[in-house]
Amino acid sequence: MNSSVIVFPGSNCDRDMDVALNKFGFKNKMVWHEDYSLPKSDLIVLPGGFSYGDYLRCGSIASKSKIIKSVIDFAKSGGLVLGICNGFQILTETNILPGILQQNKYLNFICKNIYVKIKDKKNKYFKNIEKDILELHIAHNEGNFFCTNEELKSLEDNDQIAITYCNSEGLENEENNPNGAIKNIAGIFNKNKNVLGMMPHPERMIDKYLSGEDGSLFFENLIRNLK
Repeated sequence: MNSSVIVFPGSNCDRDMDVALNKFGFKNKMVWHEDYSLPKSDLIVLPGGFSYGDYLRCGSIASKSKIIKSVIDFAKSGGLVLGICNGFQILTETNILPGILQQNKYLNFICKNIYVKIKDKKNKYFKNIEKDILELHIAHNEGNFFCTNEELKSLEDNDQIAITYCNSEGLENEENNPNGAIKNIAGIFNKNKNVLGMMPHPERMIDKYLSGEDGSLFFENLIRNLK
């Protein structure tokens, strides 16, 4: 399986993602944001970080990069596109995904482990995954997902809510919502479920001795579903 990670000025999780993808069997390439075309890929990843220093809005300048047209075309053709943290923000800025990621409810940068509940497994990202609740890591200042009532109804009606913040037992409430996101939303799909945007970082949880292994489950499951 071939993957490509898009690198923007200010990306700081692109190398972590490269390590994770290669560890679990992807043949990964790093693609510079000023390139016009993508290499042959089964998966495109927009990594976390602070593209262009998060000037204007997070992801807004990156969404105008030369490579983005190819990413949009790839997504429209049914190709898998995964946006993590800043990558999720870029996906909303390009309108590949609905909604916005606004500043955290308490106006603070959050960096900690959290739990998320998988809400839909009828997709290549989560189909056959062994757990329903994953421990992952977040590190963001603008992770507060918000959308209109009409967009929220569409997300719910089409089972596009991918993961929600919860506790270790799966309880979803305000106490277990780190950033104030509407309906505890931590990640969403597009309607065809080939595009996934999520704030938590699975690539930071791939070693039981350094962090945790629930990110390993995510990548192992994904590549199995692609073979």
